[in-house]
Amino acid sequence: MRRAAVTVRVPMVTACAYAAEGARRCPGPRTTDRGDVGEVVDAEGESGRAVLGRTLKFLREQAGKTLGQLAEETGYDKSYLSRLESGERLSKMAVMEDLDSYYKAGDLLVRHWQVARLDAFKDQYKRFMKLETTARVMHVFTPAVPGLLQTEDFAREVLSRAQTTVDGDEVIEEQVAARLGRQYRLRQKPEPDVRIVMDEFALRRPAADIRTWRDQLLHLEAAALWPNLALQVLPFSAGAHHHMTGSLTLLWQEDGSAVAYKEGNGCSQLDESPEDVLRYRLSYDRLRDLALSPSDSLAFIRAVLKEHRHHDAHP
Repeated sequence: MRRAAVTVRVPMVTACAYAAEGARRCPGPRTTDRGDVGEVVDAEGESGRAVLGRTLKFLREQAGKTLGQLAEETGYDKSYLSRLESGERLSKMAVMEDLDSYYKAGDLLVRHWQVARLDAFKDQYKRFMKLETTARVMHVFTPAVPGLLQTEDFAREVLSRAQTTVDGDEVIEEQVAARLGRQYRLRQKPEPDVRIVMDEFALRRPAADIRTWRDQLLHLEAAALWPNLALQVLPFSAGAHHHMTGSLTLLWQEDGSAVAYKEGNGCSQLDESPEDVLRYRLSYDRLRDLALSPSDSLAFIRAVLKEHRHHDAHP
């Protein structure tokens, strides 16, 4: 559990110092042309999570702190910090932001975290994830509440239903952290232009926990007002359609290149050929034309929220 953080003075760790230490401990790393270590590469193929853990340990040692001292001064549990350094756990991005601030390391840990979070996804998904982090335009259709707009508690409930392993709790928390990390792109500058079409089904299948569902609906209502996001609801009245069994995401990069990513029935496919992307774009446009306008969709979400509040007050 985290306590209130205490402001302390620690020696500033420069990128040059880290790069020099990295060269001593791990042969093969390189820095960017800017002289920082945001893109350190391990020639031995070290995982992103291991690199992040090694970076955390290096920063702590350079600051002359023990794990106990770090725990006391930041409010994070000592065993939790230890597992982050060993690469056993993946934190939420907010933890890395706190530690970047503590060490005066700019956004070093956040950038390493963005690479490490890919470890939580399957290999076939990682290419798509990397493209998503740099996309300037995103068009999404989903039959469920999109991961980009899920609250932490709602994401945890959704992901926990699919987890059956003994170490399920830890796996779930890592997946939740990784899913929430995707949302970081929505507020990065320059902000991407995002359009999401969400099936009405997503609003008719509530979370099991009443408070979780209320908070999720409130978050959707707020997101519908974001200047860089257009949220549309595809109503049941639109009838059957060609994407009922899965989701579709189209991404455009700054150079104009585009990809289409399709998920459904336990399978996923990333298409980069112009012909396939065009076919999926036309497919997406047909769904968008059937959906409610952004303003009508906002009214629809508010109506569902009103229904939920009424049901909550009169169970």
